[in-house]
Amino acid sequence: MEDLRIIIDDNYNKNIGVRIDRFLTDELSEYSRAYIQKLVDNNNILVNSKPVKANYKIKSGDIIDIDIPEPEIIEIVPQDIPIDIVYEDKDIIVIDKPKGMVVHPAPGHYEDTLVNALMYHCKDLSSINGVMRPGIVHRIDMNTSGLLVICKNDTAHRIMSEKFKVHDINRIYTAICNNHFKESEGTIDKPIARHRTDRKKMAIDERGRRAVTHYKLIENLKENTSLIECKLETGRTHQIRVHMASINHSLLGDEIYGTKSKKINLNGQTLHAGVLGFTHPITNEYMEFTSELPEYFKNLLKVLEP
Repeated sequence: MEDLRIIIDDNYNKNIGVRIDRFLTDELSEYSRAYIQKLVDNNNILVNSKPVKANYKIKSGDIIDIDIPEPEIIEIVPQDIPIDIVYEDKDIIVIDKPKGMVVHPAPGHYEDTLVNALMYHCKDLSSINGVMRPGIVHRIDMNTSGLLVICKNDTAHRIMSEKFKVHDINRIYTAICNNHFKESEGTIDKPIARHRTDRKKMAIDERGRRAVTHYKLIENLKENTSLIECKLETGRTHQIRVHMASINHSLLGDEIYGTKSKKINLNGQTLHAGVLGFTHPITNEYMEFTSELPEYFKNLLKVLEP
Protein backbone atom coordinates (compact mmCIF):
# COMPACT_ATOMS: atom_id res chain seq x y z
CA MET A 1 0.00 0.00 0.00
CA GLU A 2 1.37 3.42 -0.99
CA ASP A 3 0.38 6.32 1.28
CA LEU A 4 0.25 9.83 -0.15
CA ARG A 5 -0.81 13.10 1.43
CA ILE A 6 -1.64 16.39 -0.32
CA ILE A 7 -2.29 19.54 1.68
CA ILE A 8 -4.24 22.20 -0.18
CA ASP A 9 -2.19 25.30 0.60
CA ASP A 10 -1.49 28.48 -1.37
CA ASN A 11 0.30 26.47 -4.06
CA TYR A 12 -3.06 24.93 -5.00
CA ASN A 13 -5.13 28.13 -5.16
CA LYS A 14 -6.00 27.48 -8.81
CA ASN A 15 -7.46 24.09 -7.85
CA ILE A 16 -9.97 25.41 -5.29
CA GLY A 17 -13.47 24.33 -6.33
CA VAL A 18 -12.25 21.53 -8.63
CA ARG A 19 -13.76 18.06 -8.22
CA ILE A 20 -11.47 15.79 -6.24
CA ASP A 21 -11.48 13.03 -8.87
CA ARG A 22 -10.38 15.50 -11.56
CA PHE A 23 -7.81 17.14 -9.28
CA LEU A 24 -6.20 13.84 -8.29
CA THR A 25 -6.19 12.58 -11.87
CA ASP A 26 -4.14 15.63 -12.83
CA GLU A 27 -1.87 15.34 -9.79
CA LEU A 28 -1.36 11.57 -10.13
CA SER A 29 -1.11 11.45 -13.90
CA GLU A 30 -0.10 7.77 -13.99
CA TYR A 31 -3.61 6.80 -12.84
CA SER A 32 -6.84 7.09 -14.83
CA ARG A 33 -9.83 9.05 -13.61
CA ALA A 34 -11.82 5.82 -13.41
CA TYR A 35 -9.17 4.33 -11.11
CA ILE A 36 -9.21 7.46 -8.89
CA GLN A 37 -13.01 7.26 -8.70
CA LYS A 38 -12.74 3.62 -7.67
CA LEU A 39 -10.35 4.60 -4.87
CA VAL A 40 -12.83 7.26 -3.72
CA ASP A 41 -15.70 4.75 -3.76
CA ASN A 42 -13.63 2.27 -1.73
CA ASN A 43 -12.74 4.94 0.88
CA ASN A 44 -9.08 4.78 -0.10
CA ILE A 45 -9.18 8.58 -0.37
CA LEU A 46 -10.04 10.65 2.70
CA VAL A 47 -10.39 14.41 3.05
CA ASN A 48 -9.73 15.69 6.56
CA SER A 49 -9.89 12.05 7.72
CA LYS A 50 -13.39 11.53 6.28
CA PRO A 51 -14.64 9.71 3.17
CA VAL A 52 -15.94 11.89 0.34
CA LYS A 53 -17.65 11.36 -3.00
CA ALA A 54 -15.95 11.79 -6.36
CA ASN A 55 -17.73 15.11 -6.94
CA TYR A 56 -16.38 16.65 -3.71
CA LYS A 57 -14.88 20.07 -4.49
CA ILE A 58 -11.44 20.98 -3.16
CA LYS A 59 -11.30 23.62 -0.40
CA SER A 60 -8.39 25.60 0.99
CA GLY A 61 -6.80 23.82 3.93
CA ASP A 62 -8.04 20.35 2.94
CA ILE A 63 -5.77 17.45 3.86
CA ILE A 64 -6.14 14.67 1.32
CA ASP A 65 -4.86 11.21 2.23
CA ILE A 66 -4.59 8.64 -0.54
CA ASP A 67 -3.99 4.92 -0.01
CA ILE A 68 -3.03 3.24 -3.27
CA PRO A 69 -3.22 -0.56 -3.01
CA GLU A 70 -0.30 -2.62 -4.19
CA PRO A 71 -0.81 -3.59 -7.84
CA GLU A 72 -1.29 -7.18 -8.84
CA ILE A 73 2.12 -8.81 -9.04
CA ILE A 74 3.00 -9.59 -12.63
CA GLU A 75 6.09 -11.59 -13.44
CA ILE A 76 8.17 -9.67 -15.95
CA VAL A 77 10.24 -12.12 -17.94
CA PRO A 78 13.83 -11.32 -18.99
CA GLN A 79 14.19 -11.51 -22.78
CA ASP A 80 17.32 -11.78 -24.92
CA ILE A 81 16.59 -8.65 -26.95
CA PRO A 82 19.62 -6.76 -28.36
CA ILE A 83 20.09 -3.32 -26.82
CA ASP A 84 22.61 -0.61 -27.67
CA ILE A 85 24.56 0.06 -24.47
CA VAL A 86 26.38 3.39 -24.72
CA TYR A 87 27.85 3.28 -21.21
CA GLU A 88 27.71 0.98 -18.19
CA ASP A 89 29.21 0.77 -14.72
CA LYS A 90 28.09 -0.74 -11.40
CA ASP A 91 25.53 2.03 -10.80
CA ILE A 92 24.04 3.10 -14.13
CA ILE A 93 23.49 2.07 -17.74
CA VAL A 94 22.98 4.48 -20.64
CA ILE A 95 20.95 3.00 -23.48
CA ASP A 96 20.34 4.22 -27.03
CA LYS A 97 16.73 3.12 -27.52
CA PRO A 98 15.46 2.42 -31.05
CA LYS A 99 12.25 3.86 -32.42
CA GLY A 100 9.34 1.49 -31.84
CA MET A 101 10.51 -0.03 -28.55
CA VAL A 102 8.35 0.50 -25.46
CA VAL A 103 10.38 1.45 -22.38
CA HIS A 104 8.58 -0.55 -19.70
CA PRO A 105 5.76 -3.11 -19.41
CA ALA A 106 2.19 -1.95 -18.91
CA PRO A 107 -1.15 -3.75 -18.72
CA GLY A 108 -1.59 -5.69 -21.94
CA HIS A 109 2.04 -5.21 -22.97
CA TYR A 110 4.32 -7.25 -20.73
CA GLU A 111 6.91 -8.42 -23.27
CA ASP A 112 9.41 -7.03 -25.80
CA THR A 113 10.07 -3.85 -23.81
CA LEU A 114 13.37 -2.23 -22.86
CA VAL A 115 12.85 -3.47 -19.28
CA ASN A 116 12.53 -7.08 -20.50
CA ALA A 117 15.84 -6.63 -22.35
CA LEU A 118 17.54 -4.97 -19.39
CA MET A 119 16.48 -7.73 -17.03
CA TYR A 120 18.19 -10.26 -19.28
CA HIS A 121 21.36 -8.18 -19.54
CA CYS A 122 21.51 -6.99 -15.92
CA LYS A 123 20.38 -9.12 -13.01
CA ASP A 124 20.26 -6.19 -10.57
CA LEU A 125 18.15 -3.09 -11.23
CA SER A 126 16.86 -0.58 -8.70
CA SER A 127 13.58 -1.56 -7.08
CA ILE A 128 12.16 1.91 -6.36
CA ASN A 129 9.68 1.89 -9.24
CA GLY A 130 8.52 -1.65 -8.55
CA VAL A 131 8.22 -4.77 -10.65
CA MET A 132 6.97 -3.06 -13.81
CA ARG A 133 9.61 -0.32 -14.04
CA PRO A 134 12.83 -1.52 -12.37
CA GLY A 135 15.66 0.96 -12.83
CA ILE A 136 13.60 3.38 -14.91
CA VAL A 137 14.22 6.99 -13.89
CA HIS A 138 12.77 8.69 -16.98
CA ARG A 139 11.07 7.62 -20.18
CA ILE A 140 10.82 8.49 -23.83
CA ASP A 141 7.86 7.57 -26.00
CA MET A 142 7.75 4.33 -27.97
CA ASN A 143 8.28 6.14 -31.29
CA THR A 144 10.96 8.47 -29.92
CA SER A 145 14.50 7.16 -30.29
CA GLY A 146 17.60 8.02 -28.32
CA LEU A 147 19.30 8.13 -24.95
CA LEU A 148 18.03 6.94 -21.56
CA VAL A 149 19.81 6.44 -18.24
CA ILE A 150 18.79 3.46 -16.10
CA CYS A 151 19.84 2.87 -12.48
CA LYS A 152 21.14 -0.41 -11.12
CA ASN A 153 20.63 0.30 -7.42
CA ASP A 154 18.30 2.30 -5.20
CA THR A 155 20.95 4.82 -4.10
CA ALA A 156 21.75 5.81 -7.68
CA HIS A 157 18.03 5.88 -8.49
CA ARG A 158 17.16 8.27 -5.65
CA ILE A 159 19.94 10.67 -6.58
CA MET A 160 19.12 10.60 -10.30
CA SER A 161 15.42 11.09 -9.58
CA GLU A 162 16.24 14.22 -7.62
CA LYS A 163 18.36 15.52 -10.50
CA PHE A 164 15.42 15.11 -12.86
CA LYS A 165 13.12 16.74 -10.30
CA VAL A 166 15.28 19.87 -10.04
CA HIS A 167 16.01 19.87 -13.80
CA ASP A 168 19.73 19.20 -13.31
CA ILE A 169 19.92 17.16 -16.52
CA ASN A 170 20.99 18.28 -20.00
CA ARG A 171 18.55 16.84 -22.56
CA ILE A 172 18.60 17.93 -26.19
CA TYR A 173 16.33 16.47 -28.87
CA THR A 174 16.31 16.74 -32.65
CA ALA A 175 12.94 16.89 -34.38
CA ILE A 176 11.32 17.52 -37.73
CA CYS A 177 8.16 19.56 -37.45
CA ASN A 178 5.50 20.95 -39.72
CA ASN A 179 5.58 24.51 -41.10
CA HIS A 180 8.54 26.82 -41.61
CA PHE A 181 9.83 29.11 -38.88
CA LYS A 182 10.34 32.85 -39.23
CA GLU A 183 12.23 33.10 -35.93
CA SER A 184 15.56 31.36 -35.32
CA GLU A 185 14.82 30.34 -31.73
CA GLY A 186 12.28 30.64 -28.97
CA THR A 187 11.00 29.39 -25.61
CA ILE A 188 7.64 27.81 -24.86
CA ASP A 189 6.60 28.19 -21.22
CA LYS A 190 3.13 26.62 -20.97
CA PRO A 191 1.81 24.29 -18.24
CA ILE A 192 0.90 20.73 -19.22
CA ALA A 193 -1.64 18.38 -17.66
CA ARG A 194 -3.53 15.25 -18.60
CA HIS A 195 -6.18 16.08 -21.21
CA ARG A 196 -9.50 16.65 -19.45
CA THR A 197 -11.51 14.32 -21.70
CA ASP A 198 -8.97 12.17 -23.57
CA ARG A 199 -6.88 10.51 -20.87
CA LYS A 200 -4.36 9.15 -23.36
CA LYS A 201 -3.30 12.67 -24.30
CA MET A 202 -1.63 15.59 -22.58
CA ALA A 203 -2.67 19.20 -23.12
CA ILE A 204 -1.79 22.81 -22.38
CA ASP A 205 -3.76 23.51 -19.20
CA GLU A 206 -3.41 26.37 -16.73
CA ARG A 207 -3.98 23.87 -13.91
CA GLY A 208 -1.08 21.74 -15.08
CA ARG A 209 2.56 21.62 -14.03
CA ARG A 210 4.99 24.18 -15.42
CA ALA A 211 6.68 23.02 -18.62
CA VAL A 212 9.47 24.84 -20.46
CA THR A 213 10.95 23.94 -23.86
CA HIS A 214 13.69 25.93 -25.61
CA TYR A 215 13.80 25.42 -29.37
CA LYS A 216 16.23 26.46 -32.09
CA LEU A 217 15.76 26.31 -35.85
CA ILE A 218 18.44 24.31 -37.63
CA GLU A 219 16.97 24.55 -41.15
CA ASN A 220 13.69 25.09 -42.97
CA LEU A 221 13.14 22.08 -45.24
CA LYS A 222 11.02 21.12 -48.23
CA GLU A 223 7.33 20.20 -47.92
CA ASN A 224 6.91 23.08 -45.48
CA THR A 225 8.78 21.22 -42.74
CA SER A 226 11.60 22.30 -40.42
CA LEU A 227 14.52 20.69 -38.64
CA ILE A 228 14.79 21.91 -35.05
CA GLU A 229 16.62 21.27 -31.82
CA CYS A 230 14.75 21.27 -28.51
CA LYS A 231 16.29 21.59 -25.07
CA LEU A 232 14.14 20.53 -22.14
CA GLU A 233 14.14 22.67 -19.02
CA THR A 234 11.41 20.45 -17.53
CA GLY A 235 10.38 16.92 -18.42
CA ARG A 236 6.63 16.49 -18.67
CA THR A 237 4.97 13.63 -20.53
CA HIS A 238 4.86 14.37 -24.29
CA GLN A 239 6.28 17.82 -23.55
CA ILE A 240 7.98 18.57 -26.88
CA ARG A 241 5.08 17.12 -28.86
CA VAL A 242 2.46 19.15 -26.99
CA HIS A 243 4.50 22.36 -26.91
CA MET A 244 5.42 22.36 -30.59
CA ALA A 245 1.83 21.58 -31.59
CA SER A 246 0.69 24.51 -29.46
CA ILE A 247 2.61 26.95 -31.68
CA ASN A 248 1.44 25.34 -34.94
CA HIS A 249 4.59 23.27 -35.42
CA SER A 250 3.42 19.73 -34.62
CA LEU A 251 6.06 17.05 -35.11
CA LEU A 252 6.09 15.34 -38.46
CA GLY A 253 4.42 11.94 -38.15
CA ASP A 254 2.69 12.75 -34.86
CA GLU A 255 -0.92 11.72 -35.46
CA ILE A 256 -1.95 12.36 -31.84
CA TYR A 257 -1.00 16.03 -31.66
CA GLY A 258 -0.77 16.77 -35.38
CA THR A 259 -2.12 15.35 -38.62
CA LYS A 260 -1.07 12.47 -40.83
CA SER A 261 1.17 13.60 -43.69
CA LYS A 262 -0.33 12.91 -47.10
CA LYS A 263 3.08 12.95 -48.81
CA ILE A 264 5.34 11.29 -46.23
CA ASN A 265 4.47 7.91 -44.75
CA LEU A 266 5.72 7.75 -41.16
CA ASN A 267 4.98 5.59 -38.14
CA GLY A 268 5.01 8.02 -35.25
CA GLN A 269 6.71 11.33 -34.56
CA THR A 270 10.18 12.25 -35.83
CA LEU A 271 11.89 12.90 -32.50
CA HIS A 272 15.33 11.79 -31.33
CA ALA A 273 16.91 12.22 -27.88
CA GLY A 274 20.41 12.96 -29.10
CA VAL A 275 22.18 14.46 -26.07
CA LEU A 276 22.01 13.35 -22.43
CA GLY A 277 24.26 14.96 -19.84
CA PHE A 278 24.30 14.62 -16.05
CA THR A 279 26.54 14.38 -13.01
CA HIS A 280 27.13 10.74 -12.10
CA PRO A 281 25.01 9.91 -9.02
CA ILE A 282 27.90 8.25 -7.15
CA THR A 283 31.21 9.62 -8.53
CA ASN A 284 29.89 13.19 -9.10
CA GLU A 285 31.69 13.24 -12.45
CA TYR A 286 29.88 15.13 -15.23
CA MET A 287 29.10 12.81 -18.13
CA GLU A 288 27.58 13.65 -21.49
CA PHE A 289 26.51 11.23 -24.19
CA THR A 290 25.48 11.77 -27.80
CA SER A 291 23.54 9.59 -30.20
CA GLU A 292 23.58 9.81 -33.99
CA LEU A 293 20.31 10.26 -35.80
CA PRO A 294 18.78 6.88 -36.73
CA GLU A 295 18.84 5.81 -40.37
CA TYR A 296 15.15 6.51 -41.02
CA PHE A 297 15.69 10.06 -39.78
CA LYS A 298 18.77 10.60 -41.97
CA ASN A 299 16.97 9.21 -45.03
CA LEU A 300 14.02 11.49 -44.39
CA LEU A 301 16.32 14.50 -44.20
CA LYS A 302 17.79 13.59 -47.59
CA VAL A 303 14.31 13.65 -49.07
CA LEU A 304 13.44 16.95 -47.41
CA GLU A 305 16.78 18.70 -48.01
CA PRO A 306 16.00 22.02 -49.78
